[in-house]
Formats: sequence, structure tokens, C-alpha cells
Amino acid sequence: MSTEPVQPEHDGGTLAPWQRTAAGANLLGADGHLGLTIFEEITALAVKNNAINLGQGFPDEGGPEEIAQAAKDAISQGHNQYAPGKGLPALREAIASHQERFYSLALDPETEIIVSTGATEGIAATLLALTEPGDEVLTFEPFYDSYGAVIGLSGATHKTVPLQAPSFEPDHAALEAAFNDRTRVVMVNNPHNPTGTVFSRETLAKIVELATKYDAVIVTDEVYEHLTYGVPHTPVATLPGGAERTITISSAGKTFSFTGWKVGWVSGPAELIAQIRTVKTFMSYSSGTPFQIAVAKGLGMPDEFFSSIADRLASKKDVLSDGLREAGFEVYNPRGTYFVIADAAPLLRGGRFSDGIDLARQLPELVGVAAIPVPAFCHPEGAERTNSLLRFAFCKTDDKLTEGARRLATLHDLA
Repeated sequence: MSTEPVQPEHDGGTLAPWQRTAAGANLLGADGHLGLTIFEEITALAVKNNAINLGQGFPDEGGPEEIAQAAKDAISQGHNQYAPGKGLPALREAIASHQERFYSLALDPETEIIVSTGATEGIAATLLALTEPGDEVLTFEPFYDSYGAVIGLSGATHKTVPLQAPSFEPDHAALEAAFNDRTRVVMVNNPHNPTGTVFSRETLAKIVELATKYDAVIVTDEVYEHLTYGVPHTPVATLPGGAERTITISSAGKTFSFTGWKVGWVSGPAELIAQIRTVKTFMSYSSGTPFQIAVAKGLGMPDEFFSSIADRLASKKDVLSDGLREAGFEVYNPRGTYFVIADAAPLLRGGRFSDGIDLARQLPELVGVAAIPVPAFCHPEGAERTNSLLRFAFCKTDDKLTEGARRLATLHDLA
């Protein structure tokens, strides 16, 4: 999303900060009235054409029955009123235990952890608490779309460092050049949506080095922490110099496949958490009491459960990737998340499609599959650089992925 002003033809007035983002630009039609984002547009096309929707990143399969049953039990036992603003003690303690168990991070559940309404609210509360006009927030590009919107709302300036195929790792010289004395926050989504990259330890260490040099706060979005393929997940807070300046955000949605429960958490130094908690109080105060109880149970699942999550998804990744290659895409193998990036450049050479966005809009009708164009996650310059890339989600049922791959394979003959 871009913080550059857009210039629609409308009846006067100044655009609000959220309207000056790329998603905001998608929202504004030629007449200046609110329209559809590309995400809504692709979903509508998928529904209209009865297409398999591989654009939206939510699982088609439910999470563990024992966790679902814990939520049902909590509801039936009357746990249906407000939780404390910073989250139920049992969940905060479970989060602390999880961080200690997997990453040897010692957190005080009373002062260093808050529960949020999904990771998205945690990100919003964090950026709104820590930034203001005149500050700069640095993200990698492509970037998850809500980052740009919240940065726009905060009044801060959004700067980016590009991630380019095939590795989607940032160039360290470009990263260093992007920092300056106004850099207040560097936002690190790792494992990374939409590219599927998992940043190397060297890259993460460079981020810590530069954040220390410029006294910036590192905010990490680690919702895919248990979804990596053959590489480890390294929280920035575990690196030397990282813990004292890092806010770590994660959630239950991706790990347990209960994205609709919207249970997330934010952890880090007590003085920063106190600021974030104040903002979060005036956003939702609290939410999801029975779901918080169930997630606390889920975080206590045995090690085998957590290690098997990525194993189950790896075969799905391969089914979809094979179908995309047969369709004529160049496919970049993700090291994390449940998304795969496919380059449509070989299909564009025939001239039937002008770019990846045009292809994404035609896919639901042509072959009955929907995907999201990567330029939707970029500033205008980044959109040009990624204009042939599409994001596909493989967190779907085996039958749906097999059929989706079959449908996609027919695209080669149509292009």
C-alpha cells in the first residue's frame, strides 16, 4: 500500500490518510466514490464463476477438535463476558510458556504480554502507539496490506525495501540506505506474506544492528512461525540486542486453523507494551473470552502437533506448485507461510494478458481459479516491479487443490 496521494476526480476535499494508501486507491473509483479493493473484486469474481478461491488465505479445514471442544465447553460453562483488557491470565501464561518452550524467551505474563483481537489489531495498536507524523516506518515490499493502511492512519511516512525473486531476501545495502534518524519502527513480517520467504539469520541480525544504530523499534509479525519448510523460524527477539527493542506479534489463526476466532498476542519490553495496551484499550478493549480459553489449551499441545503442521501443508504446496508449472508459470518455492508466488511472465508473452492483474481478473472465468496479484501488496513503483506476479494459497483441502491444479494446467493452452 502506498502513502502517496491519489488524485481522483471528485467534488473537492482532502483525502484521509487511509485513502492515500494503495488499497485506498483501489477503493476510490473514477468518480471519487468508494469502490472495491482488488481483494473484494477477485472474491466476487470467484463467486460469480463458481471458481476455486486460492486467493484468500484462510484454511478450508477446521482445526484440532480438542481445541474446538474447549471453546464449546467454555461457552456452555458461562465464560461469555468481557475478558480483562490485557487478556485472560491463563492465556497470557500459556503464551509465555510457548515462547519459553520454543525460543527460550522469558516473558512476564503480567507486564510483557497482551492479548489482541487477532494479530491485525495487535499490529494496529502497536503502530498507532509508537508512531506519529514526522516518523518513518520501514517495511519490506511486497507487504501485508494492513501495514500501509495503519501507517497512513498514524500519519507516519511509509518507506520500503524491495524483496526480489528468486530469494525474496532484501539487499543489505538497500536496507541500510533506507534507515535514517527519522526511522521509528521497522516492521518485519517473517515468515513473509505474500512471498513465502523466511529471512536468514544474517538479514535479521542486520535489522537488529541498524535498529540499534538508529534507536528504532522492531515490530515483528510472526503469525506463520510454525509454518516453515526445511528452515527454522528465528524470532528477532532471540538475537543479541533484539529483545530490548522488539515487539513480537503472533496469533492462533494460522497455527491452529481457527482464523475466525481472531485471537492474537503482542509481547515485548514492559514499557512498550504499556503504551500499546493503552491504545488497544480504546480499540476493542477485549474480545473472544471462550476462544481465549481454548487457545490457552491449544498452546499446550504436544511438540508433535506443532512440528506436524508444516508437514501437512508441504504436500499441498507441492500439488499446487506442480499445477502452476504445468500451466506455464514460473514458480518460486516458498520456505514458509501457506502462499506460493507464481510469475506469469511466460504467459504474458503471448499478448492475451497485459499483466498479472489482468490475468488475475480473467482467471476465475477462464479456468475457474482465483488468485491475488502481488502488486496489490506494493507501492506504485513496487507494483511495476512485481506486475507479473500472483499469489496463490495452498491451505485448502486436498480435493480442492487437486482440482485447482488440474484447472490451472489448462491455462497453458489458452494463453
